[in-house]
Amino acid sequence: MKTFFLWLLSLIILLLLLLAGPAWLLLTQQVETRGSWSSANRDSAELAPLPEDYAPAVVQVYAARAFSWRGAFGVHIWIATKEAGAEAYRLHQVLSWRRPTVVSTSDTPDRAWFGNAPALLADYRGEAAARLIPRIDEAARRYPQADRYRLWPGPNSNSFIAWMVREIEGLDVALPVTAVGKDYLFGDYWAPVPSGTGVQFSLGGVFGVMFAFEEGVELNLLGLSVGVDVLRPALKLPGIGRVGMARPVIIRE
Repeated sequence: MKTFFLWLLSLIILLLLLLAGPAWLLLTQQVETRGSWSSANRDSAELAPLPEDYAPAVVQVYAARAFSWRGAFGVHIWIATKEAGAEAYRLHQVLSWRRPTVVSTSDTPDRAWFGNAPALLADYRGEAAARLIPRIDEAARRYPQADRYRLWPGPNSNSFIAWMVREIEGLDVALPVTAVGKDYLFGDYWAPVPSGTGVQFSLGGVFGVMFAFEEGVELNLLGLSVGVDVLRPALKLPGIGRVGMARPVIIRE
């Protein structure tokens, strides 16, 4: 009986530590929970080159805090593409309210995600982007769970992007620790990390470990991840994200 209570106490302490970051964001009102999605800001962050000013192909990956209370836990990620000479961008993402969930439509590439400004994770231009675009289109069409969405532990919008990045040769993106669902491996236990610089083990996106040159070391507990980046010294905390040296976004051409 004593062993059981010690195990239960350890579990409670672990849960409190995992939820400390999201709770702090909510308590300090750093995440907006009272707004309406219909009136939330969707303006461009002006991170993407305008089609009329930049003719070469572009592939960019963005992340922004999820809408409402979900933003205290993680981000929503999407891929934006523009073919050479095209007049508009296409966005590839999973939306929970759509069936099939995969949506590839023309839209503003760097617009706010219902009130939350996006951050640029990867930027490919010119020939490098041109090689990626048909691969992105093809992979989006064969996503294996387009008829299913589960907020936790996956498959969700971040599971889709992580799967896409693993499937597409030449597209390497280190996803943030706040990308809840990125560790869902669609029935597999081992997989290369999205950056292509290491490996990860995962049990249904609920428990796992990651070792990679770009991502560093991450431990996934109950779908929330904590870790450390050794290459660019930083702590990676549930909800809060990266604390320390920022990861630069390099344009690849």
